[in-house]
Order: sequence, then C-alpha cells, then structure tokens
Amino acid sequence: MSAQRRRAKHPVKSPPLGLQAARVATLGAQLQSDGVHFALAAPHAQAVELCLFAPDGQTEVARLPMPTLHDGIWQGVLAAESGGVEGLIYGWRVHGPWSPKEGHRFNPAKLLLDPCAREVVGRYDGSDVHLGHDPAHPDRPDPRDNAATALKARVVADLPPLAQPRPVIDPAQRVIYELHVKGFTAQHPDVPPALRGSYAGLAHPASLAYLKALGVTTVSLLPIAFRADEARLLQMGLSNYWGYTPIAWAAPETRLWSGAEGSTPRSEFRALVEALHAAGLEVILDVVYNHTAELDPHSGPTLSMRSIDNALYYHRNPQEPERTLDWTGCGNSVNLNEPLVLRVALDSLRRWVSEFGVDGFRFDLASTLARGTARVQYDFQPDGAFLSAVAQDPLLCNCLLVAEPWDLGLGGYRLGGFPPGWLEWNDRFRDTQRGFWLQHQNAPGEFATRLAGSSDVFNPALRGAHSSVNFITAHDGFTLRDLVSYAHRHNQANGEDNRDGHGHNLSINNGVEGPTQSADILAARARQSRALLAVLLLALGTPMLLAGDELGHTQRGNNNAYCQDNPISWIDWAQADASLLDFVRGALALRRSLPLLQNHAWWAPVATASQPGAVWYRADGHPMEQADWTLDDHGALMVLLCAAKTPLQGVAPQQVLILINAEGQEAAFTLRPGAWLLRLSTDNGFVALPGDNEAQDKAQRLQSQQTLPPTSLWIATLEGAAPHTPGDL
Repeated sequence: MSAQRRRAKHPVKSPPLGLQAARVATLGAQLQSDGVHFALAAPHAQAVELCLFAPDGQTEVARLPMPTLHDGIWQGVLAAESGGVEGLIYGWRVHGPWSPKEGHRFNPAKLLLDPCAREVVGRYDGSDVHLGHDPAHPDRPDPRDNAATALKARVVADLPPLAQPRPVIDPAQRVIYELHVKGFTAQHPDVPPALRGSYAGLAHPASLAYLKALGVTTVSLLPIAFRADEARLLQMGLSNYWGYTPIAWAAPETRLWSGAEGSTPRSEFRALVEALHAAGLEVILDVVYNHTAELDPHSGPTLSMRSIDNALYYHRNPQEPERTLDWTGCGNSVNLNEPLVLRVALDSLRRWVSEFGVDGFRFDLASTLARGTARVQYDFQPDGAFLSAVAQDPLLCNCLLVAEPWDLGLGGYRLGGFPPGWLEWNDRFRDTQRGFWLQHQNAPGEFATRLAGSSDVFNPALRGAHSSVNFITAHDGFTLRDLVSYAHRHNQANGEDNRDGHGHNLSINNGVEGPTQSADILAARARQSRALLAVLLLALGTPMLLAGDELGHTQRGNNNAYCQDNPISWIDWAQADASLLDFVRGALALRRSLPLLQNHAWWAPVATASQPGAVWYRADGHPMEQADWTLDDHGALMVLLCAAKTPLQGVAPQQVLILINAEGQEAAFTLRPGAWLLRLSTDNGFVALPGDNEAQDKAQRLQSQQTLPPTSLWIATLEGAAPHTPGDL
C-alpha cells in the first residue's frame, strides 16, 4: 500500500462539487480532458453513490449520487476541478431491495469494487465484515460498513501506444509453454532478488534467454487478473496461487508487481509483454470469466457484482432465484447472456489486447461461457452470445483463442464443439498417452488417432490440423516428474485431508513412491519422461509444455498445488535436470527442422498434393490390419510420414519414420526399405539434427532389423531426402 500511496498524483479535493449529468460511452472510470467519466451497469438498482477516498485508500471523503440512469447504466462526470484526476481512489455503494428470494442482494453498507477497475487498491483479508448478509441472520443484510478495508479502484490514464511489433507465429509451428509468472522466477539464480516472482522478473534477460533457447513460440501465463483469495485459504495461511478467483477482470494482479520505483502493476506487465514480443514470443493469458471470487452467495463475500446487481451478473436458478447456478464448482456462474455483463467481459478482453498487447487468451471452463438461457435448458450454444460476440469483434476475432472445453455441469464436456478458429485443450490426448506409455492401456487405434491430431473430435472439413492443444501435463495435476514418480496424490499441504485433486491420474511410481536412489528406477523414470515429451512434440496439433517439466520439476506428489505459493510450486532451478533440458531443446529443434512434424494439413492415408501421407505398420513391417488396431496389449508399431510436396527432380521426398515401443519389454522392428538415419531416441536421449554437420556425424544409420528398448520412441529420416525449405510447410 505504501508504494501505491506514493503514486497518488493528487489528493481528493474537499468538498467536491458533485457529479455532472452526462452520457458516458465507456463502462468503469475513464480519464478524459474534462475529468473522469464514470459508468456502472446496474439496471435493477434504485440509486448509486460514487464514494471517493483519501490517498491512504481507507478514509472515505465523499459520497456523490450518480445523476443519470440510461439503459441500465448509471452515469456521471466528475470534473477535473472537482477532483476528477488521475490517481483518484473510488468505490461504489448501490441501493436497492434486499430480497434474496427474488435474486436481489443490494446492501449499501458494503463498498463495492468496480467490475471494470483497471487498477485495484488494497487486498481482501477474508474477514466476515465483507459478507453481504448478517452471519447470525443470513436472511438479513449485514449492517456493518466495510469501507476501510474494502477493495477499491484507482483512476488511471491510458498507457502509451504499443512500441513493439507483435510476432507472427505460424500455427503449424506454434509450441505453447504454460507458466506461472511468480513460480517461474521465484528461485531463478540469474534474476535479481528484487525482481524474482514478478512481471519484471519474467521480463529479465535471463528469463527471456532461457525461453528463446528452449525453442517455444508462445508463453501462456496463468491468470494475472486481480484476485481475491478464499477466506478458507486465508485462515490457513494459504492463497489461491494459481489465480482462479478473479474479482477485477481488467486489472493486473498487484502481488506480481516488483514495486520498482517509477513503475505500476500496469506499466510493469505491459513492459513484460513488450519484452516477450521483442524476443519473438507470443503472449496469451489464462482468463476466468466463468465465475468470480464472490463464490456462493450464502457463504462467499460481497465484493463487487453481488451487490451491484446480483440478478444481472450471475446465472440464477429459475425455481429458486436466491440460488445461483453453479457449473464451475466455485459457487457461481457469470451470466454472459446478459448484454451488459457481456460488455464488461469483452471490454476487459479488448483492453488486454489493445493496451497491454497480449496476443490471445486461454478461457478457463469455457463451456460455461457458452451456456444458453433457461429457454434452451442452459445447454452449450456454439452460436450463443459470447462465442458470437467474439467472432464478430474486429479485434478479438484475430486473437489466438484457446478453450478449456468443459465445465462441471450436465453436458459440459464439449471437446471439439467450439467454432472453427478456436484451439481446444485435448484431455483425451493426455489420458491416452499416459495410459499407453505408463499403464500399457489403450489399443493402438486410440493412440494413433490422438497422434494424428484427433480427427475424430476436430472435424477436418471444418477445423485446422492445429486445433488440438496436445498436452501430457498442465498446471492442474502432476508435473511430468511426479507423473512417473507417484502412484497416488500427496496433497496434505492443501489442508483438505488429501481429498482434493484428481484421484485418477494414470501415473506410475516404478516401484517406489516418490524420491529414490535406485539407479534402475531413476533410469526408468527418465525413459518414460523422454518418451512422453517426444510424443507430445511430434504429434499433429499444437503441443503445450508445462514450465518446469523440461527441468524435472517436482511438486512432491501434490497434484493440485493451486494454493501452494512456496517452493512446492516454484521451479527449483538449482535441481534442474540438465540432460532432460538438453533433450527437450533438441527435440524442439528437430521438430522445427522437419516440416512433416509441423503440418498445416491433416495426415492422409496416402500423400496427396495438399496432404502428407501417414502409413501405419506393425513392428514386423506389415501394414496394420483392422484387428491390429483393437489389441490392448499391442504397444509396438510404426508410422511412415511422407511429404505432400512433389519432390525435386532426382531428390527423394522427405520421409519421417517413427518407431514406437510402449511395451514393458524390448521389441524387434523390421524397418521399411531405405537408408534410415536415427534422429532421436528417447531411451538414451539422443538427438541429431538434419543439416547440422556435427550432429550429422553422430547420426546413426539404422539396420533393417532393429530392437527397441522398452518404453522408447525413435525418429528416423531417409538419407538424401529433400531438405527443409520454407515452401515445404
């Protein structure tokens, strides 16, 4: 708070002259030459007061009635000479009926945060003074005033125009790297201590150099919108570290700000985006529009939307309007079918793009965003309000859009159901690969379908071959190291008696639960890790790598570390697995050097002028037959990829042979005819890049008969094949 107090440009003038009636174009607080234009969407409210605060952010100095209500929006202008200047701290009090049975929870005793706040002052402390209802009498409003400790908004000026051009990433070459802003640098030895765990820490040259050397193209940041932690976590000394409890969709989280002199959370985050762009990296934000930190109305706090206009902002049960519909598991679901609520959400998305420069979004529980109204039983609507609004928005429609295509409600699993142009997290890829490699489950047909881009889910006639976001691990679940080191979750640190987190992980401990000194077990875990990473990076689709997996990061068996803002979650750079890092860098470089591993087009049974061919073989060299695809104990097979482009005169077409042995013992393979050079083998971490003279010397020519070790994947190219040229893609 002290740093933010120093930054207040002007004190509030006392007494203010009042708000002027005016039509205001932008929701929230917009600084203009004549003062600050305020607008709040609250059509069911009977009166609204703008509350102004002293620079300490605690002392209320004025309450000004909003003079105009137009089309459900309360509007007014605070002139500059009356205190309407940059740095002004404000909040709302909203008057209306306290009638939970009708969905109304107005309580003017509670100071409310502007849903369109662009910078937030303060931090929610979890105390019950922020409840809208009386804790002793839940059917009554709580009369206590919470203004001193309530969250408030600060009036800010627009940031200057973006200076750095956005990178242009070919969708077929995109590799997403999911990371947490704090966890990535909290223990980074080459980042100055004062910057670790902050936006500035991620923008530090050491961080950027690492990301560039790794070979990813797109950084996906876990939520950075301002959040309010659950009171339950605060009472245990924990916090919602992942950030999935937003309360201000357009304001960067202040806890990720370094506090450096002359900076603000907004300017520092903007500088991070510009730095990543300068390094040639895309930036996408994980955003949460499906619910807010206000949680269940019967137990959660009243911080913003609940008392601004509960009946507007949240889905409610038509039979019991006092209850919210909860498809998120977080107590509420935001109603984006309401035009004013949709406007708040879209305005914030546009700000992240136009003002901060982000290139796209990953939408948490995106099925909730596309649920319809009671008239259509709240079913998923691919042509509904939110998806249609994004599709026609000239700014947002050109962004990278990624859906988490499910929620917790009936009919909420919608993998493959989002419109063309969207990418979707593919949990079927995750589960198939885990089962195939670690549990010796799943028939080859399921494995091959996932490797080939999941065309059964993403209609090739409508969707691009990059539509599936393939992943083995993500922030939610085991890390890769833990996936091969633990058979069971170990979430005791979360304070829920190990009941939280997913219980079905398809993981394996290789004989010992957790850390071990056994060389054999460590070798098995390393082989499994490399095989899973390789299949992730070569599969058709868009690969997503979890930050730290390439370093062997462990969360000590915690598969739900959402509340662990400590070394459990922070990447331990001192214990990095250098050999695994080298392998991942090499595998990514190999992917870039082989156009067949980064295709725009779907694989066809036979190469055509526009599609590469993919022919599948048994380990004995014979083509796969119908019966072979359904054998659950058949984990040894090959696929031959052949380029679609007509070869140059006298030059063999580019071909890639992938040998897969997911069985628990070695397997003999009969290779396709040709002079095959081994480019990658996961059993020993070998990678040799085409065109690299030093690596070429190391490339091994394969024999017609080869034995693959257990849990291994090899990639080979045909000697003398056409070289990589830009036109090959």
